[in-house]
Amino acid sequence: MKNHFFTLLITAFVLASCQSNQSSETTAADTNVPAVTPANGLSEAESLAGWRLLFDGSTMGGWRGYNRTDLPKLGWSVQNGEMVIAATPNPKPDDFGGDIITTEKFGNFELSVDFLLSEMANSGIFYFILEEKDSAMWHNAPEFQLIDNDAWAKADPSFNMDTHRTGDNYDMEASAGCSMKPIGEWNTARVVQNNGKVEHWLNGAKCLEYEVGSAKWKEQLAKSKFKGYPKYGLTNPGYIGLQDHEHEVRFRNIKIRNL
Repeated sequence: MKNHFFTLLITAFVLASCQSNQSSETTAADTNVPAVTPANGLSEAESLAGWRLLFDGSTMGGWRGYNRTDLPKLGWSVQNGEMVIAATPNPKPDDFGGDIITTEKFGNFELSVDFLLSEMANSGIFYFILEEKDSAMWHNAPEFQLIDNDAWAKADPSFNMDTHRTGDNYDMEASAGCSMKPIGEWNTARVVQNNGKVEHWLNGAKCLEYEVGSAKWKEQLAKSKFKGYPKYGLTNPGYIGLQDHEHEVRFRNIKIRNL
């Protein structure tokens, strides 16, 4: 009887010890789980690396209309933590939509933007923006193309989509080695600009790189729709912009760091 009692006592001690160790291990493991960075937020590592938000998820502070001091009254809005340009109604209301730009200029930078395209959407992320009266934003600014590749290719099979796909340097250079997720899913665009050397990235893959003013760049420019705009791509520092092209597009996690 005594031996049986001691056996039960030892068994209880071992079980309690195991449970205590499991609890400690679980607690230790929980503390090592990396924190999930919320949408329109920065991780500690990003903050230390100099990243900052260009969109806080609740207001459009830091943005204004191209060639104006304020934002359009209609079209652009914040919905569920996303910056949204709505599809243009027909008839189009007064002061609806239009391109928007940052209130601040940027020189050497790394920019990251999450975007979600609707069907047939066509838009772009612009940089090196120069504001000129009676001149459109695209006249002088390079564009990271955002477009529903498949829908536009099917709409006009005769149209050459090279330099007009998502990730392209619009009408200048076609992307290679990168691909967009299906329409309705979020993608991440990244632009790196350092002393005229520019890179386009899409979903973690490099699409292209070019150097402003190089022989290759000048040759591309001469064959493009920008050949009649002598200031194209030469404004540094310049504003960063988002294009309204009459289709709904959503943006979030818009962040930048100076290089």
